[in-house]
Amino acid sequence: MFIVYAIYNKRHRKFYIGQTEDIETRELLHNEKTFKNSYTARLEGDWVIIYQEQVQSRQQALKREKQLKSYRGRQFIKQNIPL
Repeated sequence: MFIVYAIYNKRHRKFYIGQTEDIETRELLHNEKTFKNSYTARLEGDWVIIYQEQVQSRQQALKREKQLKSYRGRQFIKQNIPL
């Protein structure tokens, strides 16, 4: 099982869409700034999961991630951002 997710940084009002097999570890890695020079590491503040969905394979996860990164997908994600 793979998880497609969106995380949100309230301090900068930005979100990031990705996919993983282990959502808890991935959230921790984003918050610890493990991914040097990445989008999430450049922004200070905590990242919180605002959306996630499970898919059966990595291929499906990559396809869904691409859909969520489209204009319509980003509009869908923005509906899940806590105010």
